[in-house]
Amino acid sequence: MALLEVENLHTRFLTDDGVVKAVSGVSFKLDRGQTLGVVGESGSGKSVTFLTVMGLVDRRSTEVEGSVRYDGEELLNASSARLQNIRGRRIGMIFQDPMTSLNPVKKIGWQLEEAVLLHNDVNHAEARRRAIQSLEEVEIPRADARVDDYPHQFSGGMRQRVMIAMALINQPEIIIADEPTTALDVTTQAQILRLMKKLQDEHGAAIVMITHDLGVVAELADDVKVMYGGRIVEEALVDDLFVQPEMPYTWGLLGSMPRLDQVSARLEQIPGQPPSLLRPPTGCAFHPRCGYTFDKCREELPELAAAPDTVDHRYRCHLDDAERHRIWAAKTAAVSAGEGSAA
Repeated sequence: MALLEVENLHTRFLTDDGVVKAVSGVSFKLDRGQTLGVVGESGSGKSVTFLTVMGLVDRRSTEVEGSVRYDGEELLNASSARLQNIRGRRIGMIFQDPMTSLNPVKKIGWQLEEAVLLHNDVNHAEARRRAIQSLEEVEIPRADARVDDYPHQFSGGMRQRVMIAMALINQPEIIIADEPTTALDVTTQAQILRLMKKLQDEHGAAIVMITHDLGVVAELADDVKVMYGGRIVEEALVDDLFVQPEMPYTWGLLGSMPRLDQVSARLEQIPGQPPSLLRPPTGCAFHPRCGYTFDKCREELPELAAAPDTVDHRYRCHLDDAERHRIWAAKTAAVSAGEGSAA
């Protein structure tokens, strides 16, 4: 049995302007020790999917359907008390912006100790010991002194380390990291990714890495889900996705990623903007931005179909196998020649 199973998840926000279909029919499984990369542009439904999983959407103005099972237990109909018990203790979350996630008027140590005291029957001295230990684990120098500092006294990279410490302090089985390296310089990004991998190896936690950066996915993930318009549009083992992507949106994401081995190649730009989830397009959600659209794309939503000759590789696209592979081969040849994309 998978540690986390999400089946046909729908999340709809009820607004004055209408219903925002933020997540539409998302399904996936997460095993113990697995690292899952979830990729897509802003507004693709990545974060909302996992906020729904965590029970962090406002149910008074949100419709949620489907199933979310953690270790066999259904979470969508769980009580607030039960969800609070699971959050932080069994499932930890690293949010995108530590400055808005950390309380600016409380010391770092107090915030870490609160997470321990909420989920464990220990005294304040033990909670403080665990807080210092967690800061040491994320490689913050002089942790016994820095534990009494405020968030503004830490750099951006150090604040993100504090957020990782907070997510790990109760040794959860799942860590959900929502764009954990977005606001950091490349050197600090590399340090944070190395740290997360090291801590995963030590604690054995499963990681969900939510990001728009395929470079982060290549560094950490075992499997990848590409999201667009509130749906999964491609899913594969990470190596399969980079070698033979099947969906034009994934081609665009890969084409926009700089490569050290092709410094002269032009980066590919995906034209247009992500779709409005208040009024999503008919058919394939990507068809208004896709260079290979034909009538069927505008009229019919593609199924999540299995790619040929691969394991667990599925995609949404109406192009036939021969045409998709011809286009990707042409793009690969053009990049190798330093000419950018072509088809």
